[in-house]
Amino acid sequence: MTRTRWTTIYLVTGAIMAAILAGLVAATPRTEDGIDWFAPMIRGGWMAWTFPVALFFYLIASLLILFTLLAIRFPEAPRRGLLRIETTRGDRLFITLLGSAFIHLAWLFLAGPDLLWGATLLCLVYAAAVFRWV
Repeated sequence: MTRTRWTTIYLVTGAIMAAILAGLVAATPRTEDGIDWFAPMIRGGWMAWTFPVALFFYLIASLLILFTLLAIRFPEAPRRGLLRIETTRGDRLFITLLGSAFIHLAWLFLAGPDLLWGATLLCLVYAAAVFRWV
Protein backbone atom coordinates (compact mmCIF):
# COMPACT_ATOMS: atom_id res chain seq x y z
CA MET A 1 0.00 0.00 0.00
CA THR A 2 1.07 3.54 -0.53
CA ARG A 3 2.09 5.90 2.23
CA THR A 4 -1.00 8.06 1.63
CA ARG A 5 -3.32 5.10 2.10
CA TRP A 6 -1.69 4.21 5.43
CA THR A 7 -2.02 7.80 6.60
CA THR A 8 -5.73 7.64 5.80
CA ILE A 9 -6.08 4.32 7.64
CA TYR A 10 -4.32 5.75 10.71
CA LEU A 11 -6.44 8.90 10.71
CA VAL A 12 -9.75 7.05 10.26
CA THR A 13 -8.86 4.51 12.97
CA GLY A 14 -7.81 7.31 15.32
CA ALA A 15 -11.03 9.23 14.65
CA ILE A 16 -13.17 6.14 15.32
CA MET A 17 -11.31 5.37 18.55
CA ALA A 18 -11.62 9.02 19.66
CA ALA A 19 -15.37 8.93 18.94
CA ILE A 20 -15.75 5.76 21.00
CA LEU A 21 -13.83 7.33 23.89
CA ALA A 22 -16.01 10.45 23.66
CA GLY A 23 -19.07 8.19 23.76
CA LEU A 24 -17.77 6.52 26.91
CA VAL A 25 -17.22 9.86 28.60
CA ALA A 26 -20.67 11.05 27.47
CA ALA A 27 -22.27 7.87 28.87
CA THR A 28 -20.72 8.41 32.30
CA PRO A 29 -23.42 9.34 34.84
CA ARG A 30 -23.67 12.95 35.97
CA THR A 31 -24.65 14.39 39.34
CA GLU A 32 -25.21 17.93 40.60
CA ASP A 33 -21.50 18.09 41.45
CA GLY A 34 -20.30 16.97 38.02
CA ILE A 35 -19.32 13.63 36.54
CA ASP A 36 -19.59 10.61 38.84
CA TRP A 37 -16.69 8.53 37.46
CA PHE A 38 -17.40 5.49 39.66
CA ALA A 39 -21.19 5.23 39.33
CA PRO A 40 -22.63 2.34 37.28
CA MET A 41 -23.04 3.26 33.63
CA ILE A 42 -25.88 0.74 33.23
CA ARG A 43 -28.40 0.84 36.06
CA GLY A 44 -29.35 -2.65 37.24
CA GLY A 45 -26.85 -4.29 34.90
CA TRP A 46 -25.27 -7.65 35.63
CA MET A 47 -21.77 -6.17 35.74
CA ALA A 48 -20.39 -3.05 37.40
CA TRP A 49 -19.75 -1.11 34.20
CA THR A 50 -18.16 1.97 35.66
CA PHE A 51 -16.05 4.37 33.62
CA PRO A 52 -12.72 2.89 34.84
CA VAL A 53 -13.86 -0.62 33.85
CA ALA A 54 -15.04 0.57 30.43
CA LEU A 55 -11.79 2.52 29.97
CA PHE A 56 -9.78 -0.60 30.81
CA PHE A 57 -11.53 -2.63 28.09
CA TYR A 58 -11.26 0.32 25.69
CA LEU A 59 -7.49 0.42 26.22
CA ILE A 60 -7.17 -3.34 25.66
CA ALA A 61 -9.17 -3.04 22.42
CA SER A 62 -7.01 -0.06 21.37
CA LEU A 63 -3.84 -2.08 21.96
CA LEU A 64 -5.20 -4.97 19.89
CA ILE A 65 -6.11 -2.62 17.03
CA LEU A 66 -2.71 -0.92 17.22
CA PHE A 67 -0.82 -4.21 17.18
CA THR A 68 -2.95 -5.49 14.30
CA LEU A 69 -2.10 -2.40 12.24
CA LEU A 70 1.57 -2.75 13.16
CA ALA A 71 1.58 -6.41 12.13
CA ILE A 72 0.06 -5.56 8.76
CA ARG A 73 2.20 -2.49 8.12
CA PHE A 74 5.49 -3.81 9.52
CA PRO A 75 5.51 -7.63 9.44
CA GLU A 76 8.10 -9.21 11.69
CA ALA A 77 9.72 -12.57 12.03
CA PRO A 78 9.45 -14.30 15.40
CA ARG A 79 12.54 -13.92 17.56
CA ARG A 80 14.05 -15.87 20.42
CA GLY A 81 14.64 -13.96 23.61
CA LEU A 82 15.36 -14.61 27.24
CA LEU A 83 12.71 -17.33 27.54
CA ARG A 84 14.18 -19.23 24.55
CA ILE A 85 10.81 -19.42 22.82
CA GLU A 86 9.88 -17.72 19.57
CA THR A 87 7.72 -14.68 20.23
CA THR A 88 6.12 -12.02 18.08
CA ARG A 89 4.88 -8.57 19.12
CA GLY A 90 1.47 -10.01 19.93
CA ASP A 91 2.97 -12.77 22.08
CA ARG A 92 4.98 -10.22 24.02
CA LEU A 93 1.84 -8.08 24.47
CA PHE A 94 -0.01 -11.10 25.88
CA ILE A 95 2.89 -11.93 28.23
CA THR A 96 2.96 -8.29 29.34
CA LEU A 97 -0.79 -8.11 30.00
CA LEU A 98 -0.82 -11.40 31.89
CA GLY A 99 2.21 -10.47 33.97
CA SER A 100 0.77 -7.03 34.69
CA ALA A 101 -2.42 -8.59 36.02
CA PHE A 102 -0.38 -10.74 38.41
CA ILE A 103 1.76 -7.77 39.46
CA HIS A 104 -1.37 -5.77 40.30
CA LEU A 105 -2.91 -8.69 42.21
CA ALA A 106 0.28 -9.20 44.22
CA TRP A 107 0.46 -5.46 44.90
CA LEU A 108 -3.14 -5.44 46.14
CA PHE A 109 -2.39 -8.37 48.44
CA LEU A 110 0.88 -7.00 49.81
CA ALA A 111 0.40 -3.22 49.82
CA GLY A 112 -3.34 -2.65 49.55
CA PRO A 113 -5.26 -0.45 47.12
CA ASP A 114 -4.03 2.92 48.41
CA LEU A 115 -0.86 3.14 46.30
CA LEU A 116 -1.95 1.21 43.23
CA TRP A 117 -0.15 3.63 40.92
CA GLY A 118 3.09 2.04 42.18
CA ALA A 119 2.01 -1.27 40.65
CA THR A 120 1.25 0.52 37.38
CA LEU A 121 4.76 2.03 37.31
CA LEU A 122 6.23 -1.40 38.03
CA CYS A 123 4.14 -2.82 35.17
CA LEU A 124 5.51 -0.20 32.77
CA VAL A 125 9.05 -1.25 33.67
CA TYR A 126 8.02 -4.90 33.29
CA ALA A 127 6.47 -4.17 29.86
CA ALA A 128 9.63 -2.43 28.66
CA ALA A 129 11.71 -5.41 29.81
CA VAL A 130 9.41 -7.94 28.12
CA PHE A 131 9.40 -6.08 24.81
CA ARG A 132 13.16 -5.65 24.95
CA TRP A 133 14.40 -9.05 26.11
CA VAL A 134 11.66 -11.68 25.68
